[in-house]
Amino acid sequence: MSAAKRPRQRKDAEEQEYIVEKIIDKRIRNGAVEYFLSWKGFPPSENTWEPEANLDCPNLIQAFEMQEKRARDDKRKRSDNQNCRGFDRGLEPERIIGATNTSGELTMLIKWKGCEEADLVPAKLANERCPHLVIKFYEDHIQWNSCART
Repeated sequence: MSAAKRPRQRKDAEEQEYIVEKIIDKRIRNGAVEYFLSWKGFPPSENTWEPEANLDCPNLIQAFEMQEKRARDDKRKRSDNQNCRGFDRGLEPERIIGATNTSGELTMLIKWKGCEEADLVPAKLANERCPHLVIKFYEDHIQWNSCART
C-alpha cells in the first residue's frame, strides 16, 4: 500500500499486516494494472488502489478476474440475444400482422408465439420458413375489385 493512502497503524502494534478482504474494481493506470481493495478490519473509507505488483493474494485476483469475465460474457450474451430477431431466436411464428416495403425489400411483420414482440422479417425468409402464414395473410388481405360491365 502506498504510504499516503495506507490505513493508519495503531502506535502499540509492532508491524501490522494488512489483509485484503475483497477486490472491488480494476483499472490500468500508466500502463500498470491496479486493483481497488477493501482491507480486512478497516472501513470502506480506507479502501485503496494498489498496483498488482504489490499484492500477495493470487486467489482473490483470480476469483475477481473470473467474476469479471463471467459478467462480460453474460453482457455479451444479453446483447447478442437482443440483436437476434425472430427465427434467429428460435421462436415459432404465430401470425403475420402486416407487410411493408423497407428500403426496396418486401418485409413481413411477424408476431411470435409466446412473445409480445413482433419483428420485421424479409418476405423471402417468411416464404421459406412459414409459407402457410404468408398464404393466410394474403388470403385475408386480398381485395377483389368488381368491374361493372356495360
